[in-house]
Amino acid sequence: MSRSEQRRQAREGGSGTKKLYIAIAIVAVLGVAGVGLSVQSGGSAVTAPVAVDGLDDMEHLVEVAQGVTRGDPDAPVTIVEFGDYQCPACQAYATQVKPQVDLAFVESGRAKFIFYDFPIIGGHRNAFLAARAARCAGDQERYWEYHDNLFRMQARWSPMTNPIDTFVEYAETVGADGSSFRSCLESDRHAELVTANMYLGEQLGVQGTPTILINYGAATRRVGYDFESIRSMIEDVLESGEGA
Repeated sequence: MSRSEQRRQAREGGSGTKKLYIAIAIVAVLGVAGVGLSVQSGGSAVTAPVAVDGLDDMEHLVEVAQGVTRGDPDAPVTIVEFGDYQCPACQAYATQVKPQVDLAFVESGRAKFIFYDFPIIGGHRNAFLAARAARCAGDQERYWEYHDNLFRMQARWSPMTNPIDTFVEYAETVGADGSSFRSCLESDRHAELVTANMYLGEQLGVQGTPTILINYGAATRRVGYDFESIRSMIEDVLESGEGA
């Protein structure tokens, strides 16, 4: 296995067994939702969920769904976010709270952060495309730079009828090749992955964004998306030794 492949697997949230373990723990916190997703067929610049076989099997779903990890994969505590790039509350979390969490816990190796796409397509028409755009940037090792830029520039692209050219501009801003990025975005690439992430969130009872979960050992707790709630929970876990 190449080093790039090893890095990719680390970013995608670890092994299927570990992800399933986390998912089962999350079910206990949030309950299981039975909400269906509207879908569209594959094609150019897919902007809505697509049909994906087998997502009613939780084990298969957790294999198909892929969060993106930031920080030490072996950190004792996992911070999980189900987020929407067009959600104003997610923008506030990403630009104001998450940098504090990164500095206090992720950069020190005490926690890792995993982001799962959860575009709320009913009210945010560009959110699914934005999630795919971040994944296209990730193909060029620019995921987190692009993720952060989407949130910083949310007020600009959010009301656009067609933000594709703007998303390509953002890709070039973070150092990605614009032509390759456009080819990815103007296709159905990553549409199944984003759809699976959405369905995983639905099955785990996620009803709004951002949903923040703290996972440690066999336990998962839902917390508010303010820094104090996250800090208090993580420090309590680390002090008690439950995250070991």
